[in-house]
Amino acid sequence: MPPRHTRELIAATALAIADAEGIEAVTMRRIATELDAGTMTLYHYVKSKNDLMALMQDAIMAEQLMPAEQLPGDWRAALTAIAYRTRAMFQRHPWAVAGLQAGGGGDAGGPHALRHFEQSLAAVATTGLPAADRLDLIAMIDDYVAGFVLKSEQEPGLESVPPEAAPAVTDYFDRHLATGEYPHIEALLGEGDRWTALKRAFAGYSPDERFARGLQRLLDGVERYIATAAEQPATGGRSRRPPRRPK
Repeated sequence: MPPRHTRELIAATALAIADAEGIEAVTMRRIATELDAGTMTLYHYVKSKNDLMALMQDAIMAEQLMPAEQLPGDWRAALTAIAYRTRAMFQRHPWAVAGLQAGGGGDAGGPHALRHFEQSLAAVATTGLPAADRLDLIAMIDDYVAGFVLKSEQEPGLESVPPEAAPAVTDYFDRHLATGEYPHIEALLGEGDRWTALKRAFAGYSPDERFARGLQRLLDGVERYIATAAEQPATGGRSRRPPRRPK
């Protein structure tokens, strides 16, 4: 007879709880209740809270994997596809940007994490960059996606401000800009109603457009970096890797 529960089922149940109520709600007791099982029974499958977090981490890493046949051969297209897939995962599991660490850690070295890392290395293999730069590039894309989701999609924006609060917002800006200490903000908003100016200034900044534009500009810079690295041997016989800027 097959086992009544599996590690995959336990992970899926834990993810569903975290998605609905946050990572803090994920406990072995709560998972046992959802599965109509005894808490101690689940410890036959998951040894500890850290083991549970590692299981959840590997489950969401599986969602980041591109089907092998869909991964583009061009490095730029491949990194773009991986970035969008990672963002989609965070949108399904918004708590996951920092939640697993807050929930008790979790080992990122599961099999799906390794497959994701292998796929990321395959994506940058055609850049011609040294290994250290390829790793930097993978980390740069991961940082961009996680930072964008955390900052731009999980923090409230202008749309969260109720219309009745508009006069208070306008008064706030008028009082502070009148001090003359914020000339760039004043130039951005111009004369007239500050609330209307704010909405006008940010009207074209939907999250999807901002994500695409930022990713494109990031990869534009990488493309120029690769071109510079490729030209170095012909211009002086130095290493292909451009010197790093001092920190």
